Amino acid sequence: MAQQAQEKYEESNLYKIRHSAAHVMAQAVLEMFPEAKYTIGPPVENGFYYDFDLPRNLTPEDLEQIEKRMRQIVQGKHEFKKQILSAEEAKKIFADQPYKLELIEGLEKGGMDEYGNPLKEKPEISIYQQDSFTDLCRGPHVENTREIKPDAFKLMSIAGAYWRGDENNKMLQRVYGTAWENAQQLKDYLYQLEEAKKRDHRKLGKELEIFIFDDEIGPGLPLWLPNGGVMIEELEKLAKEMEEKAGYLRVRTPNLTKEDLFIRSGHLPYYAESMYPPMELEGVKYYVKPMNCPFHHKIFGSKQRSYRDLPIRLAEYGTCYRYEKSGELFGLMRVRSMQMNDAHIYCSEEQFEQEFMGVVGLYHKYFELFGIEKYVMRLSLHGKAGLGKKYVDNERLWIKTEEMVRRAMDNGGVPYVEAEDEAAFYGPKIDVQIWSAIGKEFSLATNQVDFAVPERFDLKFTNKDGNEEIPLCIHRAPLSTHERMVGFLLEHYAGNFPVWLSPEQVRVIPITDGQNEYAQGIVQQLRENGIRVSADISAQRMNAKIRQAQLMKVPYMLVVGENEMNAGQVSLRVRDGSQQNNIPLGEFVARANDKIVRRAKEL
Repeated sequence: MAQQAQEKYEESNLYKIRHSAAHVMAQAVLEMFPEAKYTIGPPVENGFYYDFDLPRNLTPEDLEQIEKRMRQIVQGKHEFKKQILSAEEAKKIFADQPYKLELIEGLEKGGMDEYGNPLKEKPEISIYQQDSFTDLCRGPHVENTREIKPDAFKLMSIAGAYWRGDENNKMLQRVYGTAWENAQQLKDYLYQLEEAKKRDHRKLGKELEIFIFDDEIGPGLPLWLPNGGVMIEELEKLAKEMEEKAGYLRVRTPNLTKEDLFIRSGHLPYYAESMYPPMELEGVKYYVKPMNCPFHHKIFGSKQRSYRDLPIRLAEYGTCYRYEKSGELFGLMRVRSMQMNDAHIYCSEEQFEQEFMGVVGLYHKYFELFGIEKYVMRLSLHGKAGLGKKYVDNERLWIKTEEMVRRAMDNGGVPYVEAEDEAAFYGPKIDVQIWSAIGKEFSLATNQVDFAVPERFDLKFTNKDGNEEIPLCIHRAPLSTHERMVGFLLEHYAGNFPVWLSPEQVRVIPITDGQNEYAQGIVQQLRENGIRVSADISAQRMNAKIRQAQLMKVPYMLVVGENEMNAGQVSLRVRDGSQQNNIPLGEFVARANDKIVRRAKEL
């Protein structure tokens, strides 16, 4: 969660319910395993967890028993009682709990949190007690256990977790649970989880033959199958149309460069851990590119520029490579090879607001096209502590450009939230969070301001007074990467893409072999009209052919028998279940082309 959202969550009653449910769960676990050592149990975004050091591995049957005991405990209306103690008093209470003793020592000596990170202020040492259970805890909690509704929580899973997240420490057992304010909220959440499983882009990507991964290729390096290739072509076509209307110029850059480029850009000291290691040839080090921006800077700087030339908008669907850790790879959402809907806008300070909001306007057009109804734009700011390390060391320009972004968003009437210490190393940015049709959150795209790197590349333009100025640079990627965008769209539509985006738009299904030639003729006519189509002339029965087309989520099925063939017609079956028999082929072509050209949401 962004910082503001997290702070709001921590102040909510739901946070207290989940925190209290974690304590109730720990009580139930310790009753089952009196010799257990317990660690921490915080609320998280959709629930809570608690980490335990237990004498044996937990089983799903154990979770059922723990959950049953939790329901008994919450009915007892046990009060959550807080008590502030000295370190010595706390150590006596937790004398046989080594993890708690370690936490107490951290609080006592250096004001360290449960993960060993320094706290801004030395905290008080407090405990909470309910019924027979006592825990070292800052709170907050509900007043009593009855506020945790017995039909509004559920234990979800068991996982391994290293103590304090350090792989050098002991592996513990983490029990995840979810808790809500009422039974309906829990029911809705569980439904959403079940629906999310059905919509998992990794599952659908395989079933619909969109993409694969292969061990011999390498983790995080997707192979796009023909159906995925179609989707990529359609997304690029969309981007090119939108960007040409907005005055973008398309460029192409190599996937390889000398290290000097990234030393000059500043990416190597800031970004080296996310880059593939260099290769050395003839005494020169080369890197595969993790981003396109330094290349675009070189293109801008390849000739003299005047204020009359600005703004200059350079766009490229460039392929980039980033070395994500193996444990962080996740389907198409976190990969090592990506094709980014990238562009860099070079403009004067006077042009900044119009250009920046032009990018925001692109976002809104895409939201409308894809039916994205819920989104959040997050203004990611620098953190003063990171100046010179995580961020370019120029506090004055940080403050100035952050205010420029605020003013642009405010003047444009676009709502946003702010998050400290999440900026790019060279400037503030707007990060875009979107929600799919079932409410699953995705990080989609970014709109970044760069006040630092153009100067590194000695980028200049001549202003109206004949003096040289350094342009501002806006980095933007409204359609994210092909990988992340296709992953999102798979889950958003559950694979039921609108006609324009569907890899296969029409499937012709002859009832018998006698209509195969007629079906092939229809295929030829549709292809001549730019429609993606195939014919199923297999030996299967008609119903099996229809079922196969439905499994592949083809929008339109044209069933042709002897009557349709003799009349030059087709019978239309639409993916949504509607049907229309005996329609002229030309009428169907006009209908399909209308949906495709308009990029219509409806079938």
